[in-house]
Amino acid sequence: MTLIRCFAFLVALALFNTASFPAWAGEASLAEPSPIEVHGNRFRDDYPLGRLGDAVRPTAYRLDLTIDPSSSRFSGEVEIDVSLAQATSTIFLHGRELNVRRLAVRVADRVIEGAWAQLDEHGAARITLPEALPAGPATLLFKYDAPISNAAAGMFRVEVDGAWYSWTQFQSTDARAAIPSFDEPAFKTPFAVTLRTPAGLTAIANAPELSMTREGGLDVHRFDVTAPLPTYLVAMMVGPFAVLESAVEPTLQRPEPLPLRIVSTQQNAGRLDYARKNTAEIIRLLENWFGEPFPYPKLDQVTTPILPGAMENAGAALYRDGLLVMDAKAPLAQQMEFGRVVSHEMAHQWFGNLVTPEWWDDLWLNESFANVMGYLIGQAWRPDLDIWSGMHDEGFVAMDIDALTAGRAVRQPIETTAEIDSAFDRITYGKGGHVLAMIGAYLGEERFKAGVRSFIAAHRHGTATSDDFFAALSDAADDDRIVPALRSFVHQQGVPLLVIDREGDQYRITQTPYAPLGVASSETAWLIPICVRRGRESLCQMLENRSMTIEIAGSGPLVPNAWGAGYYRFELAPRHWDALIDGASNLSGGEALSVANSLYASVLAGRGTVAELARLSGNLKNHADSRAAFAADAALSKLVRKGLVDAEGRRAWVSFRQRLYAPMLRRYGFDPSAGAYAEEHPAQTRWRTALVAVLLGTPRGRKLRGQLQDAAEKYLRGDRAALDQAWLDQALDLHIVGVGETAARQLVDQALASEDPVFRPAALVAAARSSKPAVAAWLLNMEDARLRASERLDILDGVMARSATRDLGYDWILSHLDTLLAGSDGPFFATRVATALGQFCSTERAEQMSRNLRPRFADTAAALQLERSIEQAHNCGVLAHEFGGAISEEFARLN
Repeated sequence: MTLIRCFAFLVALALFNTASFPAWAGEASLAEPSPIEVHGNRFRDDYPLGRLGDAVRPTAYRLDLTIDPSSSRFSGEVEIDVSLAQATSTIFLHGRELNVRRLAVRVADRVIEGAWAQLDEHGAARITLPEALPAGPATLLFKYDAPISNAAAGMFRVEVDGAWYSWTQFQSTDARAAIPSFDEPAFKTPFAVTLRTPAGLTAIANAPELSMTREGGLDVHRFDVTAPLPTYLVAMMVGPFAVLESAVEPTLQRPEPLPLRIVSTQQNAGRLDYARKNTAEIIRLLENWFGEPFPYPKLDQVTTPILPGAMENAGAALYRDGLLVMDAKAPLAQQMEFGRVVSHEMAHQWFGNLVTPEWWDDLWLNESFANVMGYLIGQAWRPDLDIWSGMHDEGFVAMDIDALTAGRAVRQPIETTAEIDSAFDRITYGKGGHVLAMIGAYLGEERFKAGVRSFIAAHRHGTATSDDFFAALSDAADDDRIVPALRSFVHQQGVPLLVIDREGDQYRITQTPYAPLGVASSETAWLIPICVRRGRESLCQMLENRSMTIEIAGSGPLVPNAWGAGYYRFELAPRHWDALIDGASNLSGGEALSVANSLYASVLAGRGTVAELARLSGNLKNHADSRAAFAADAALSKLVRKGLVDAEGRRAWVSFRQRLYAPMLRRYGFDPSAGAYAEEHPAQTRWRTALVAVLLGTPRGRKLRGQLQDAAEKYLRGDRAALDQAWLDQALDLHIVGVGETAARQLVDQALASEDPVFRPAALVAAARSSKPAVAAWLLNMEDARLRASERLDILDGVMARSATRDLGYDWILSHLDTLLAGSDGPFFATRVATALGQFCSTERAEQMSRNLRPRFADTAAALQLERSIEQAHNCGVLAHEFGGAISEEFARLN
């Protein structure tokens, strides 16, 4: 395939030189899209499908809710002060599955009774009054009750060790399942909250608790009035929580201590101090970065066993247990996730909470910025953990999705409620974050920071748009190209491909959209901040046109994506690829990830070769950064997992990995017992973890497998010292392989009897990915009250991850789809299911999914994700048909 690469590269250059392109130069040359307009007042049957509009604006909420987590319902009285722009007898707002027992409106000294109606499954609602209310202030009065969910949406509850707890998770549109509300981010108002609970329970809300009294046998918790908040950031938690109280010491930005509590269910009481200590350090780092104090008067860090990730509720953030519940001996991967996620959620307190997107089409700005900050502040918190390199990893993974024709721009128009949840995906987090990191690298951190500070100062306690943010960065940089550059990446779908060739002492860089094999390329163009490097010399320039030439001093091969910061892929002539691969040991971690990603993408486009990836693996194998060291190996592994490599090729690949990496095991050693490597530098621990993962599937891994199987058996018999949780996933997988189906069933029973935030999910997923159809079928159809709804989705992911059980998983999805898509949790389940379907590599399966599933996902938030999964399966099938034989032959030659 080397000849294929050479031929394809020359043809590409010829096409670029002869194609007819519009004559463009500078900002105007990009024919950039007009600013996206929000068609916010779309109606159906005389009610809004999307934005409510400004006819009625809330100005304050007073919530008085009675919550007993052991009950399946709660009740409440809510008052909403509103301002009416004009006289009306109809008010549109939101409420989903609320049993409204009384609805009235107070105007001046009058109270007018009204009628309530929910209008659709998304929670659009209407108040109808017998007479028109005058323009001006009014107060809406509600008495109602509503269900408490068993899944992490709206107000939800879980029984843990015989005790019931409840929490709220309102993003994006689930506040309406708990309170009648104007459930849109633009409506920021103060909230006064009172919670009535059974005696002895802890109650938490966004603001500090002012008092607790006993009334009618219930504890009445009254909280201070909040700063202006959108509904999606309101939080209420009730239960017999374990609470660790502390404070963040004063800083230059904040003269007073900040009250801090770590809150979890009772069985986690002894493992909260790590979160206490390290949350405080992250808050201090963020206050220094933003140049101002934490925006709210207190901070509660709360955990629940079933949230998929974390939520940035103002002053009362919520996390999955395993993100906070740990100690200093926790696996490095768990500590890294702590640093990244806590930094992310705490950055939101300023960017997202203090300043909120005007509407959901700017969700990307909120999440993309927090994603960058999660890595940036996480790195500052623990430089030894090398959290920052994950920023590049996530962005490069997002490129696989962004290159599909079924996709969206980072900033997409949101016209209806049904479209909102589709914005929570890798494009928002991975691409958006990488684009902001690219702009930050181009500007330099100080100018980027100045722009952010200016943006927050201008919109404090209010809302803002992408254009507001772009303008703040442009002003701080004094560079009017920043706005069109950001728009070109944020308003357009796709991944730029830079085709680079040397012309004497110069390099010509030509841009075109990247496309995998068999997919027609578009004519999209970008304004691209490009940073390149040769030796110690680096150069950053803006690619404003279709192509440009650059000169750069220095020696050695050109590194087309210096530091890995750029959101683009690149293609080189064969001799330049050879030079770059030969010099791979001198690449930074981010650069190595970029080179591996571009080579892998070149293979998917039918140009790159397995031999090049294998050579890159050999030249990176001693890299100090473990992510970089195994980046090319990970790309080869993807090709194998996709099913593109036959049995002979897989055997050769196993031999190749063994030859490459087995000699290193003697240097690193292996002891699976708990704490065996607690005192060594994290970089060495990460390296060993990656090395063992690679070698487990090789003949030399037989001893490793035996050690892990033995440790797993002891661990499951109660000897927790026998196995460090860093090896838990591999050990449980091997335990099932060694003992068989019985082991899987016993492991599931142990998992469901445990509330350990690491062991329980690891055990369930290990059983799911056992590759045993009988176990997979049993798990998918399990009826056990201890199995939580979110865990069933984790099991489905595990089943779909293995080729031996993937077809069984598909059939199960078909037969259970109506149940999965029904109810208030349906949108969340639909997205998870649609994502799991992307594992196939077959044009036939893609056609089958189109026939069987496309109509059933239509008009849901998961419709786009299904289209992506169909396209991924199709593209992989095309590659397998066209080049599968050649890829397998190249793998076979690795032996």
